[in-house]
Amino acid sequence: MAFCQSGPAMGYSIFSLIRHALTGNRHWTPVWRDPEPKEFYDTIMVGRGGHGLSTAYYLAKEHGVTDVAVVEKGYLGSGNVGRNTTIIRSNYLLPHNTHFYEKSLQLWEGLEQDINYNAMVSQRGVLNLYHSDSQRDAYARRGNAMRLAGADSELLDREQVRAMVPGLDMENGRFPIRGGLLQRRGGNVRHDAVAWGYARAADRRGVDMLQNTEVIGIRVEGGRVKGVETTRGFIGANRVGLAAAGNSSRVAAMAGLRLPIETHVLQAFVSEAVKPLVHQVVTYGAGHFYISQSDKGGLVFGGDLDGYSSYAQRGNLPLVEDVMESAVQLFPQVSRLRYLRQWGGVMDMSMDGSPIIDRTPIEGLFLNCGWCYGGFKATPASGWCFAHTIATGTAHALNAGFRLDRFATGAVLSEAGHGAQPNKH
Repeated sequence: MAFCQSGPAMGYSIFSLIRHALTGNRHWTPVWRDPEPKEFYDTIMVGRGGHGLSTAYYLAKEHGVTDVAVVEKGYLGSGNVGRNTTIIRSNYLLPHNTHFYEKSLQLWEGLEQDINYNAMVSQRGVLNLYHSDSQRDAYARRGNAMRLAGADSELLDREQVRAMVPGLDMENGRFPIRGGLLQRRGGNVRHDAVAWGYARAADRRGVDMLQNTEVIGIRVEGGRVKGVETTRGFIGANRVGLAAAGNSSRVAAMAGLRLPIETHVLQAFVSEAVKPLVHQVVTYGAGHFYISQSDKGGLVFGGDLDGYSSYAQRGNLPLVEDVMESAVQLFPQVSRLRYLRQWGGVMDMSMDGSPIIDRTPIEGLFLNCGWCYGGFKATPASGWCFAHTIATGTAHALNAGFRLDRFATGAVLSEAGHGAQPNKH
């Protein structure tokens, strides 16, 4: 079902499902085309993850720009969009981030109807635990900022948290749980379904999906972008958008740009399946740890960066130990579980932990990068804002603060309060 649809002009529905079931499911057609590259496109998106695909979709839907190609060095969804812990939320503090991620959460809420695809959006709630009076006050401030931006938030006391997540160790000697900040509209989304759904929706609007088409150069003449060199030849374009996540530095260097980002490794884990234990997304306030439970029963969890710059999609053992310690401190019973698999994704960490969606000094070349931990949850709003920036040549109010030159002017957006230290974001 993931790779089929009922016809080139037909959407998914209960009626098409019944009809194909009665005919033995023998007449489904491919979800998207596999075209040959054209010599020239109006717009080329480099990177066919969630941000590249959503940008292509919103270019076509919101701005009528359908002469678009999305190029990807591997297969669709082979990057971070298929290698994350699937969390969506808008519980940010700073105004630029809060309004942006709230827009993203609103788009998530209507996404399945918009693209006619089951992305398994599950608004099960995101609970951030606090362990001290000062942390409670900080969460109260964050919750108030969220409400001012139109997002929902609730500050829970100890007993409310105990009733909501009975499996938690509330009495941990080092960091007893005193309460939490809850966003009920947060939750999880099936990551690969997001990639498939956006690809299908963009394809139906005329966008070309070019898999196994690696960009090996960006042609710039007279200060203007002319197109991209690929393993399938040169493809010309009026505009090029870069959305290459952890490979952003490499791709931008092809155009002679040096970006204010570093690439780091982030690990994630999945345990064996168990009966329902964690009904929400829960984060640890005394360490960088987050956990939820998939529909298959596996516990999905992760933690901090591995602490060194790398393009390798693997991690190291000290971080594994740190994540497992945090898991057991919150849920002692998981010490008896085996984890089934571990993986690493490469993160494009900006200097202040906030993203970059902006034009570059090269005319016709646009940049979307620096997502740090926030890339997946930002997918709809990132594409929506990036499409606006590419189509109009100017930033939308929602991404006006995510300027490329903010590190030169000092207008940084340090959500964590660490300043210009990407390894701490």
